Amino acid sequence: MESTSKQLTMTTSIHDVRLVDIPKIHDVRGNLSVVEKDVIPFEMKRVYYLYDVPAGAERGGHAHKEQVELLIALSGSFEVSVKDVDAEKTVTLSKPYQGLLIPHGIWRELQNFSAGSVCLVIASDVFDEADYIREYVDYQNFRKEL
Repeated sequence: MESTSKQLTMTTSIHDVRLVDIPKIHDVRGNLSVVEKDVIPFEMKRVYYLYDVPAGAERGGHAHKEQVELLIALSGSFEVSVKDVDAEKTVTLSKPYQGLLIPHGIWRELQNFSAGSVCLVIASDVFDEADYIREYVDYQNFRKEL
């Protein structure tokens, strides 16, 4: 991970959350999208995906102190609610050639998964439990300390 002191001095807001277009190569046999080089503004260190999410279930419900993530709806659709201490917005992901970039320090919740949806997550670091903030009240306190 990058230096904690470097990251934590940079306060992020939901205005830093943005959609990222992933190059799409159209072919009559089927489309192809590739995430490499400068498509995302961080080095990929981990990739994981969510699938078989039961109707009505929610995922996420946390923030990262340092990690940055790009979420992509490979199949189906789902909503991503992001918030900081001042504002909140919801983005629907449904295109496999578009991802949602979530910087560190942003609370996220995923919900309303369609049947058969798959959420791919590209992360800037390997799993580290110490990087997670899993309770919203702890998140609020974390943001106040910045």
